[in-house]
Amino acid sequence: MKTYTKVLGFASDPKWADHLHKLVHEGKIEYLLLGEDDALRKRLRAKTDKGTECLIAIPRDHKLTDGAILELGDSATVVKMTAERWLTVEPANQTAALELGYFCGNLHWRVRFRQNCIEVALEGPEEDYLQRLEPLIFCRKAKRVKNAR
Repeated sequence: MKTYTKVLGFASDPKWADHLHKLVHEGKIEYLLLGEDDALRKRLRAKTDKGTECLIAIPRDHKLTDGAILELGDSATVVKMTAERWLTVEPANQTAALELGYFCGNLHWRVRFRQNCIEVALEGPEEDYLQRLEPLIFCRKAKRVKNAR
């Protein structure tokens, strides 16, 4: 297991570009795929896209963001952020909006607001979220909005 205790820099920095470019062509870069929730953590275990197990224990002032370089030498390990998935739900009216917001809050779902909709961050299968929302959807207090973006 590889252990990383600091972020060396970022792939977007021109001083790293040539070396990273060379390693890409040699197939010597491993990407650590992280979701937004894991990127906020300072200590975690994860696997790279090539299956290497990693232990990350970075200081509070370091950030795991897209392009963060954890290792650079004969090979490299670079953080790659995965796209976050969102479920968009539109309440039928203002009363339903309050009920939907209360419901999402009770489940501790991470949400954001867009126009007249609530977007719920999917941290598991979408079907699980839809099952939980079924009572509101069945009563037509809320509806799923497909392709909201």
